[in-house]
Amino acid sequence: MAGSIPGRVRLSVKEDNLLLKRPFRISGYEFTHTARIVVTLDDGVHQGRGEGNGAYYLGDDVPAMLAAVASVKEAIEAGADRQALQTLLPHCGARNALDAALWDLEAARTGLPAWKAAGVGAPKPLLTTLTLGAGDPAAMAEQASGEYRQARAIKIKLTGELALDLARVDAVRAARPDVWIGVDANQGFGIDELPPLIEGLLAADVQLLEQPLKRGREADLDGFRSPIPLAADESALCLADVQGLVGRFDTVNIKLDKCGGLTEALAIAREAKSRGLGVMVGNMMGSSLATAPAFLVGQLCDIVDLDGPVFLAQDETPSVQYIDGYIHCDTGWGGPNHVG
Repeated sequence: MAGSIPGRVRLSVKEDNLLLKRPFRISGYEFTHTARIVVTLDDGVHQGRGEGNGAYYLGDDVPAMLAAVASVKEAIEAGADRQALQTLLPHCGARNALDAALWDLEAARTGLPAWKAAGVGAPKPLLTTLTLGAGDPAAMAEQASGEYRQARAIKIKLTGELALDLARVDAVRAARPDVWIGVDANQGFGIDELPPLIEGLLAADVQLLEQPLKRGREADLDGFRSPIPLAADESALCLADVQGLVGRFDTVNIKLDKCGGLTEALAIAREAKSRGLGVMVGNMMGSSLATAPAFLVGQLCDIVDLDGPVFLAQDETPSVQYIDGYIHCDTGWGGPNHVG
């Protein structure tokens, strides 16, 4: 893939908070909003925009992202393209926002949609999971059969409390015997707890167990064989992590804020597939602006978890749409002749 067409631009960045409809709980953390930056690149004729949400567990917050953008502003305004950006910043939310803005700007300048430049084929709607935050089992079951009645795939957040977590899973499965279910432990368990956890998950016909152990404990999985596929999330931040997943995990969850943008995300997807790993795309609860580039990665993926906008009290417009369990993405980002 070629980098963006070079040329001077003006870079601006804003920060704000996107409020959630309700608090969202995972293992060790509760969200009430998502903080983000939005980068705009303007060459006087065309614009490109990109959103960064960072990763809370890496300390990659708004101040860190703003500082990172400031550190490369001169180079970007002088015409650095997205390939140069890969060396200017490490993988982080700021690089994600800048990378997305450069993809968007390139599409506006050339009239070539981002999906063509990315080589992923014409985008099609994708079956996506809808995620249930950890809570009271009965309330989760009610949400699964009510608000999420259109869902064909549901992901359940766990908290590392074995009995309660299995009660949550059982309640959702009883309410929705028809859906694919995966669970996300968000690093909540130890290796000795996996056998009873997996036994309970098997009984509920769970199809995926995401990030059961803490990042840094990947070697604990050496020799461990799970009848439920294991997905790496926090254990798979960037392209350099992929090699260490083989033989320990079955699937890699790619998130643009972890890996630093669409450019690296596409490389991860292709590298993971070449090593026999399944590929999943996720999100950090960003808006439709953040979801649009991830949607392109989703065209290469086996599992799609792009439900971030569902949780927002107010989304960007135009917005992605969720219809009959599928995500449809026609936001204008990365489109031909798009002017921001």
